[in-house]
Amino acid sequence: MENTRTDAQIAYRVSLQTIAGNVVLSAFKLLAGLLGNSAAMVSDAAHSLSDILSTVFVMVGIRMSGRKADKDHPYGHERMECVAAIVLAAVLCATGLLIGWQGVSRILEGASGQLAVPGALALVAAVVSVAVKEGMYWYTRAAAQKTGSGALMADAWHHRSDALSSVGSFAGILGARLGLPILDPLACLVITVFIVKTALNIFLDAVGKMTDRACDDETVEQLRAVILSQEGVRDIDRIHTRLFGSRVFVDVEISVDGGETLRRAHETAHRVHDAIENGFPQVKHCMVHVNPSGNAE
Repeated sequence: MENTRTDAQIAYRVSLQTIAGNVVLSAFKLLAGLLGNSAAMVSDAAHSLSDILSTVFVMVGIRMSGRKADKDHPYGHERMECVAAIVLAAVLCATGLLIGWQGVSRILEGASGQLAVPGALALVAAVVSVAVKEGMYWYTRAAAQKTGSGALMADAWHHRSDALSSVGSFAGILGARLGLPILDPLACLVITVFIVKTALNIFLDAVGKMTDRACDDETVEQLRAVILSQEGVRDIDRIHTRLFGSRVFVDVEISVDGGETLRRAHETAHRVHDAIENGFPQVKHCMVHVNPSGNAE
């Protein structure tokens, strides 16, 4: 349990730091967008503001997923992280579609010759945003890998999508300043594609973890190798894995010598159980069933 508390503390610290960074960055980008007449930068600022809301969802999800198992949830609450990730994906998608609509509106305005050329401040803001958001991505990603938090990893990708959108903003603003004002609102549409794609990836990953998706083949092979290396195990009759939020459940049937005593068979099963749970931190529980081998010694 000490490790769980430490992971939660890491996730909370990272989340609070990125919230503070996004507040400052959003205000700067919004000011630069308004003063610099850039629809792309205003849209980018809205994206950064959505990062704040998404990080709050992540914090709530991590807090709820860390609760102990109870009568109504005997397997624990790890899937609450997936719920937080799905909410985050919905917010992200809505933000992307809103930005796209703003871009379309500005393009329609351009047909009437009403587009303004963005100022240099908007261009500077785009460069600053790319640097800051890419830094947030790597910082949050490292914490997500350390804690095994799917919701925190989703938030990291949210930061990356913001960095990519700022790249689009930079290209659109620069193009507009070089004589093609239509490129500024077109950048909004590019940003929309990046954001919606990121939202879809986050959503699909969270759904997979909530629908008992199996672990990847590499992890399963590693589990098999550890199980077969245990004394008394003759073979593996069946092995099933399923994701449960950021954790994994393992169900395995092993074959042992059919002539073994019940006590010896139980000891073998216990060795397999301990080897899996101690060797794979992401495994929440390993259930071992023993079958008698056809050839008793």
